[in-house]
Amino acid sequence: MGVRPQFPQKPGRRRPGGGGRGQARSAQGPDSHSSPAPDPHPRPAPETLTYFRRALEALKEAPETGEERELLIQNVLKELETQAVALATDRMGSEMLQELLTSSPPGPLSRLFAALLPHLRSVACHRNGAHVLQSVLLQLHRFSGALAKKEDGDPETLEELVLKLATEVRDALVLYSGDTHGSFVVRTLLQVLGGTILESEIARPRGPQTLDKQRPTAREWKPTSFEVPSAFLNCLQELSSCFLKDISVFITDKVSSFCLQVALQVLHRKLPKACTCLCDSVIKYLSTRNSAADGSPLLLFLRDQTSSRLLEQVFLVSEPPQLQSLFEEHFQGQLQTLASHPIANFPLQRLLDAITTPELLSQVFEELSPALEAVLAQGHPGVVIALVGACRRVGTHQAQILQLLLEAFHCAEPPSRQVACVPLFGTLTAYEVYYGLELEEDVPSEHKMEIATARPLGDVTVPGSLLLQHLLHFSNLSPVLRSLTSMEGPQLLALAQSPAGSHVLDAVLTSSTVTKKQRRRILQPLKGHYVALACSRHGSRVLDAIWNGATLGTRKEIAAELGEQDQELMRDPFGHHVARNVGLSTFLKRRGDWEQQQGAVAKRRKALSTILGD
Repeated sequence: MGVRPQFPQKPGRRRPGGGGRGQARSAQGPDSHSSPAPDPHPRPAPETLTYFRRALEALKEAPETGEERELLIQNVLKELETQAVALATDRMGSEMLQELLTSSPPGPLSRLFAALLPHLRSVACHRNGAHVLQSVLLQLHRFSGALAKKEDGDPETLEELVLKLATEVRDALVLYSGDTHGSFVVRTLLQVLGGTILESEIARPRGPQTLDKQRPTAREWKPTSFEVPSAFLNCLQELSSCFLKDISVFITDKVSSFCLQVALQVLHRKLPKACTCLCDSVIKYLSTRNSAADGSPLLLFLRDQTSSRLLEQVFLVSEPPQLQSLFEEHFQGQLQTLASHPIANFPLQRLLDAITTPELLSQVFEELSPALEAVLAQGHPGVVIALVGACRRVGTHQAQILQLLLEAFHCAEPPSRQVACVPLFGTLTAYEVYYGLELEEDVPSEHKMEIATARPLGDVTVPGSLLLQHLLHFSNLSPVLRSLTSMEGPQLLALAQSPAGSHVLDAVLTSSTVTKKQRRRILQPLKGHYVALACSRHGSRVLDAIWNGATLGTRKEIAAELGEQDQELMRDPFGHHVARNVGLSTFLKRRGDWEQQQGAVAKRRKALSTILGD
C-alpha cells in the first residue's frame, strides 16, 4: 500500500445561493433564476406600518395565552385585511405579518389567507409574499382538528382554502415550482397536504428582524406529523401525478427539482406506493437518456449537480428490494469511480446511508473497501464515514472495516501504533504526519509513548468526529478503547473542549457497547480538570453529561473539586451554569442536605432504569 500521508477535506458541493451540502441548501435558491414578473403592488402606507409595529410591541407585553392576546391579534389582522397583499409584498410588512401569524387563532388566519388567494401568482412568486404564504400554511398543524370548522362570518373553512390553493398550484405546477420564490410555497404546500412538516431549513420562512434589526437564531425544527383530512391526501396524490406528466422538467431544472425532492419525502411517509411509482419514473426517464461509455446512463446524472441531488433523495426513500435492483443494474462495478468524483461521491454517500440489508452491504463493501485510503487521500471522507455508518447500522463487516482504517492511517503495524488511532482518526491524519516522522517505505517504526503523551491533541475535524462516533458503537472496538484510555488528562481535556471532539465523548457516554468500567477508565484522566471543563462552552456540556450518569461517589468528587474554585465558576457564564446544575452552593454550605438530595436523585434514576430494563 502506497503511503498517503495526508487526507485533505474538500468543502461540500456549492449550492445555489452559496448553500452548503446539507439539507439547508434547498432553502437558498438563486435569486437570478428566471421567474414571472409580479404585478406591481401599492406600498403600504407609512402609518399602517407604524400601527403594525406598535401592535406587535403591545403583543409582546400581553400574556402569552388568554382572551386578551387573542382579541388583540383578531383586531390587528381585521384592521389590516384590506391591505393584506400590500403588506405581504413589502419587506417590513411581510416580516411583521410572519411574526403575528405564529400566534394567530384560526379565524383571522383564514381571513388573511382568503384575502391573499385571489392574488396568488403575484404573491407566491414575490420574494416577500412567498414567505407570508409559507407562514400561513405552517400554522395549520396547530388547528389540524378544526380545519373543517367555519368561523362566524368566514365564507370558507381553512380546509377549503388549502384545497383551493392546491388546485391553482396543480393547474400551474411547472410555473410555481420553477419560480425561485414560488417553489417555497409549493414545497410547504406538499408538506401540509401530507401532514408532515419536514426540516425547518426546507420550509421555514425567514424570521422577522424589524423590531430589533437582528434576525433571531433559528430553532431546531424536528419533522412533525399531524392529522389531515382525506381530501388533502387525495390532492397530494393528484399532485404526484402532475410531477409524472412533466418529469423531465422536474429532473433537469434546478429549482423545480427541489419540489420533486420534497414530494418524494412526503409521499414516502404518507403514500408509499405513489412514492415508489415516482421513483420508478425518475429512474426510467434517466435510464433512457444518453448512454454512458462505461455503463448505465445514470452514471452521467450522478455527476450532474441538479440530477444527482434528486437521485440522492430517490436512494433515501427507496425500499430495500428497489435499492438492490438499482445497485445491480446501474452502479455495480463503478463505486470506486463514483467515490473519487467531486460530485458523484455525494449521492454515493446517500446510497450507503440507505443500505439496511446485509446482502447489499456485502456487495458494496467488497467493492469499496480496497479503496479506503485512496478515497481519504482524495478528500472525500464522507464516503468512508457513510460506509462505516452502514456497517454500524447493519451490524456486519465491523472488524474488517476497523482493520482497514488502521491500515489506511498507517497505524495497523507494528501493533504498538494502534494505541494512537483516536488522534489519527479524529484529525484525519496519517501516523507519520501526525507525529512529524519521515515517511517510511520499508519497516514502520514502533510507537513511542513518551512522544505521544507529550504531543498536544491535534484539531479534531467534524468528519473525524463522526467516524469515531460510529466506531464507538461497534460491537468490538478494542483498538479505539485502548487509544482513548491511553490519552493523558490535557489531551482528553482538549478533546472535550473541541466543538467536534466533544461529541466523541458523548458517544463514549451513550454507547451500549462501552461498559461502565471502560467508561470510568476513559474519563479518569479528566479528574483535576473539572474546573477547566466547566468554564468551556463545549466542555461544560460534556461535564453535564458525565454528571448525569455519575454515581453519588463520583458526584462528590466532582463537586469537591469544583468547590475549590467556586468564585471562578460563578464569574464564568458556562461555569455558573455547571455550578447551578451541581448544586454547588448547597454542597459548600449544607453538605447533609446536598447528599440527601443527590441520594434521592440516584434512587429515582435507579428505579427508572429498572422500569426501562436498562
